[in-house]
Amino acid sequence: MAPLVEPPRWSPRHLRLAIDAAGIALWSWNVDSDAFTMDGHGFDMWDLPPAPIVVFEELSAKIHPADRDRVREAFAATRAIVGPYEIDFRIMIGDVVKWISARGQGDDADIEGRVMYGVFLDVTGRKQAEEANELLAGEMSHRVKNLLSMATALTSISSRSATSAGHMAGELISRLSALGRAHDLVRPVPGRKENGALLGDMLTILLAPYNDDAAFSGRIRVSVPRMSVGESGATSLAMVLHELATNSVKYGALSAASGTLDVACVVDGEELVLVWTEHGGPRITAPPETSGYGSKMLMRSMQSQLNGSVTRDWSEDGAVITLRIDVNRLAV
Repeated sequence: MAPLVEPPRWSPRHLRLAIDAAGIALWSWNVDSDAFTMDGHGFDMWDLPPAPIVVFEELSAKIHPADRDRVREAFAATRAIVGPYEIDFRIMIGDVVKWISARGQGDDADIEGRVMYGVFLDVTGRKQAEEANELLAGEMSHRVKNLLSMATALTSISSRSATSAGHMAGELISRLSALGRAHDLVRPVPGRKENGALLGDMLTILLAPYNDDAAFSGRIRVSVPRMSVGESGATSLAMVLHELATNSVKYGALSAASGTLDVACVVDGEELVLVWTEHGGPRITAPPETSGYGSKMLMRSMQSQLNGSVTRDWSEDGAVITLRIDVNRLAV
């Protein structure tokens, strides 16, 4: 029979070592005076100077405005909660957003001297991972829907100039193959180095599926300076241009047989100014919706990845979209 192993005796020093290793901040809350006390980790986490007592208003000033009322109500309701509770919320440390998880016992469980006890955990990494997964799922759903819409549109484009079923099949296969090459540009692969490209070549690849060299030769015109685009910049810009082309083939000039597209750009100091001009598509009677996932993704790519901006001018003749891009960011 194996000898019994005596369980370790946890001294206060051992518990403190474990708490320090886990990055846990301890807090206590007097339910009558509303006063908080925290250990050193708590003051570091909240970026507050150490003090014997912290009133809720001092903590509240650090809580993200969108979460402040929710946190206040949650803490006020803890005495009505039976058993453990947990609430996640954001705090602002300067311009940096951190996610904090507050955990404790409700219903006066283990209350001593009108004081409740709990912990704060920094869960920023977990929240960022969750947000990244949600963005990825949304982007994948958006791209699948776009691919189905584009396949339908390319079938319609191919049918305009086809003289037979075989001719149409060949045209469609060619366009879908070109769409696959364009899709590779907007699918970043870690470690891949061939994303860097000449700007003109990148536009040619992205727009090739929608050009009609037979019946409507020259409906897409591109005029850009000869310049290289870095790996990261190429992926970001390709994603933006791919979104514009998708919208055009679904709703704009590229959805109509008579539609034309002009893409021109110049370098203005530290900016690349690219103008996307559509003509001959369906008449625009009202500005299209710009709050959808695709529009948000476009704006996110322009602002956070290319340090740029987007302006749209909607007229009955077609859309004029101007992209201003940091050339230094584009070269990366």
